[in-house]
Amino acid sequence: MIKGNLKAPSERAEWSSEDVNYWIKFKNVRHLTVKGGGELDGSGQIWWQNSCKINKSLPCLDAPTALVFHRCEKLRVSDLTIRDSQKFHVVFSQCANVKAFHLTIRAPQWSPNTDGIHVTGTQDIMIFNCFIGTGDDCISIVKGSKNVYVKDIVCGPGHGISIGSLGKKNSEAHVSNVVVEKATLIGTTNGVRIKTWQGGYGYAENIVFQDIFMTNVSNPIIINQHYCDSRKPCYQQNAAVAVRGVRYKNIRGTSATDISVNFNCSSTVPCRDIGLQDISLVTPHSFKSLSSCINVHSAEEAGTVFPSCNGIKNQ
Repeated sequence: MIKGNLKAPSERAEWSSEDVNYWIKFKNVRHLTVKGGGELDGSGQIWWQNSCKINKSLPCLDAPTALVFHRCEKLRVSDLTIRDSQKFHVVFSQCANVKAFHLTIRAPQWSPNTDGIHVTGTQDIMIFNCFIGTGDDCISIVKGSKNVYVKDIVCGPGHGISIGSLGKKNSEAHVSNVVVEKATLIGTTNGVRIKTWQGGYGYAENIVFQDIFMTNVSNPIIINQHYCDSRKPCYQQNAAVAVRGVRYKNIRGTSATDISVNFNCSSTVPCRDIGLQDISLVTPHSFKSLSSCINVHSAEEAGTVFPSCNGIKNQ
């Protein structure tokens, strides 16, 4: 049980080199329940100010994640507030049979790398009834994760709900069987996103985004197989993480950008088996919207789809 407020050390000098990667960590625990209505405050301000993403003259150094679960099974995490983490707020790493619910996660919009819930190498996980607003992805799902169910999430500010990034540094990545439904995104820089680096390999497949409402969201629907988040420019590569079997159903709301459906897929490993059904995304003033659909093969649209993905190739 976590009750009351637990506050991390505010000065970086108070952290040893051994524990700089995390603040609170549970490892190799079965049948664990963490709850209680309390608050974890990561005191992240000094870490953000010294981040290379804020001050590009500084070196890029690791920062602690507030709450880490590693190789835990039959895990329940609920009824907590986690705020102002130094880096990620909650990480599930190589866990199985997880339920995370009734979590409130908050950090300023400008805080770097403060993902709300980060899922890596984890299977059979349910995340539901959470309020998340940070400076990065509200939820990020990365390599080795499968059977992920996300429901009833309010996201904003932040970078949206993301699969990835995948394939960085020519690495292998696999993500499969993900459902995201009944989410509300408000003022985020992306909506529902799949992002992969050039040069990687593996796949992101069998993914469903459905019953999602967006308000003033940039890039509401986006697949980017040319993702690049590094100081050095990324160069063109033929290899790519395959993106296939993705469904978008009943997604509505307003876009802060003219292009509300953006599929920027690889020319050598194009996106395949993409479905759009009952989509209505408009800009708030002109009630217009555009799509950009590059290298998308074997796809279909059903119901009313606006904007239509005119660049889809059915083959």
